[in-house]
Amino acid sequence: MKAVVETGNSKCQVDFSKGNDISIPLNFNGEQPNTYGVDRASSAPYQDGQFIGDTRKGGPCNFETYSFTPHCNGTHTECIGHITDERIDILSSLNDELIPSTLVSVIPKNTNENYTPDLNKEDLVITKEDLEIQLKGVNIELLKGIIIRTLPNSEEKKSRDYMKETPAFFSIDAMEYLVSLGVKHLLVDTPSVDRLFDDGHLSAHNIFWETIGKELNPNTQNKTITEMIFVPSSVEDGAYLLNLQIPAFVSDAAPSRPIIYKINEL
Repeated sequence: MKAVVETGNSKCQVDFSKGNDISIPLNFNGEQPNTYGVDRASSAPYQDGQFIGDTRKGGPCNFETYSFTPHCNGTHTECIGHITDERIDILSSLNDELIPSTLVSVIPKNTNENYTPDLNKEDLVITKEDLEIQLKGVNIELLKGIIIRTLPNSEEKKSRDYMKETPAFFSIDAMEYLVSLGVKHLLVDTPSVDRLFDDGHLSAHNIFWETIGKELNPNTQNKTITEMIFVPSSVEDGAYLLNLQIPAFVSDAAPSRPIIYKINEL
């Protein structure tokens, strides 16, 4: 299905039959990415007395119990409640359905840009310098969502154990730059916008949500961060409409399925 969509003062065409799913499927019985060494996402047939929820074991139907940690087992979307004392949930925070967005590809690198705690020589960072280059001249209407693909873009991201290597993260300068652009929804293919072990500072998270000391900022309550996406190399950088799908979880984060649709100028 094709539709004409207005973004700001311009009209464009979107083919909604050609969406690109940029989530990592959560395979409970196969390969999956992992952060912080938490337990794998898993499933098991429910059992109660004589009942077993597995047709292969004589049960009348398949009836499983699932166990997973959204922040660590795959693609997930989180809200400000991830870092505040007040328990804000993603279900009430995510209120945008079709989000004009821009996909860019960057190569994380060593940098002299700022971060708290101080950067190490082995840190690879998504920098303001590179984001400024990639986003130069982009229509402000297409900056409500920013989707960042890091290079190289190995398929191994779909099953990577992030305890065996140091993933990229955002410099303070880069995150402040995105905030200055008015970005409301940030998506990235790393497990966190911050260094995984950062002494609890969560510098990039706090800059994005403009929070201090775990206090809720009601002005940024509807902003989201989505981590551990995977953008296939066949998907070109450029302008997209983002449909950010989540289950109806009343929690600070939930597994998510972002789908992007190419925007074509008329």
